[in-house]
Amino acid sequence: MNILAVVLQEAGGESFPLFSLNTGVVIWTLIIFLGLVLVLGKWAWKPILGALEARERRIQDILDAAARDRAEAEKALQEHRRQLAEARQQAQEFLNEGRQAAERLRQEMLETARRQQEELLTRARDDIRREQDSAIQEIRREAVDLSLAAASKLVQRRLDSAEDRRLVQEYLTQLSSGAGVVAGEGVPGAGA
Repeated sequence: MNILAVVLQEAGGESFPLFSLNTGVVIWTLIIFLGLVLVLGKWAWKPILGALEARERRIQDILDAAARDRAEAEKALQEHRRQLAEARQQAQEFLNEGRQAAERLRQEMLETARRQQEELLTRARDDIRREQDSAIQEIRREAVDLSLAAASKLVQRRLDSAEDRRLVQEYLTQLSSGAGVVAGEGVPGAGA
């Protein structure tokens, strides 16, 4: 059932006062409304409109600040991306320089090792030659001593040892230089 019908029945069939028109009430309602509009217009509208305009300005300032912040954030993001790209490029350059430096160092170390190896071989060859020359000299001295011993036994007399050595040394030098010695030539007392 309808609520309005229930209310009408309780009123006893009379018309509901809300729907009836009473001119006195209408006039007083209009006078109070106009008075309220005048009072509000004189003292309340300006502060209310001022507050609304201030609120609108604050909201607009907040929106403008948000737009500026967004633009700054975009700019900062672009700058960050640019710096990140530069950092990556620098890191790549550092890696390349490090690889090149390592390659140069490796080449230098190889060259140094080769040079040291050559120097070591040269020193070893020189030492071998010196030892060989020393051994040859020792063998010559031994040969001279043996020759002198054999010659002294043959001649049955002992000549001056220093003089004998000098003569044999000259003879061996002539032999090593390739100049042939004719039998009996250059040896004192030979052929006599």
